[in-house]
Amino acid sequence: MDFSNLVAVVTGGSHGIGRATVEKLIAAGATVVVLDLEPAEHGQFVPTDVAEPESVREAIAGVLERHGRLDLAVNCAGITGPPGRLWELDLADYERVMGVNTRGVFLCLKHQLPPMLAQGRGSIVNVASMASMAAAHGLAAYCASKHAVLGLTRTAALECARQGVRVNAVCPAVVDTRMTQSFAEHRDMEKLSKLHPLGRLARPEEVADAILWLLSDQSSFVTGTGLMVDGGFLLA
Repeated sequence: MDFSNLVAVVTGGSHGIGRATVEKLIAAGATVVVLDLEPAEHGQFVPTDVAEPESVREAIAGVLERHGRLDLAVNCAGITGPPGRLWELDLADYERVMGVNTRGVFLCLKHQLPPMLAQGRGSIVNVASMASMAAAHGLAAYCASKHAVLGLTRTAALECARQGVRVNAVCPAVVDTRMTQSFAEHRDMEKLSKLHPLGRLARPEEVADAILWLLSDQSSFVTGTGLMVDGGFLLA
């Protein structure tokens, strides 16, 4: 895939799936701007809190001012929040997860779509989850937020299809990232691996490959989809 002369933004691009995506986009020729709270090793870094409207607005405005266009976007920033049964979940923790995972995607789409619509071309991939399709014990906020990401993805795809802008999502199962390792303090990693019919966790670069395919013209007739990258998890 060739992304030469294209400008991309990646939220949450400092680590995990986001970082792998940034590296692959750069290797494919794209100019990549990373929007994250943590400094990025690759790409142009802009400190951004995706849950804060003004932070997102300023970040995207800065990309447009510097590069004059926006062709690709990957909304990857996300958190799991502390585990716990729904009735035990603290409201502040629930709102924090929803703020990053759902409001963050909404705010990014709100500011990413207008320049793409003006160009008559663009491709966006939101990082959802297998939790967009199913429930998980102890992760009420995370599941709710990722269900909402898929709803935002489908609505944006429907509203923008005639203007040449595609919006899709990837839905990974458990990926071997820093966030998963933190989450694993409360779970058995070997047991989690065995829940996938392929017998292991996903690697960040495997999810990044799916993201790049959805961004590219190779998926030119795909929009509004939630592409499962789950190692067969939901088949079990």
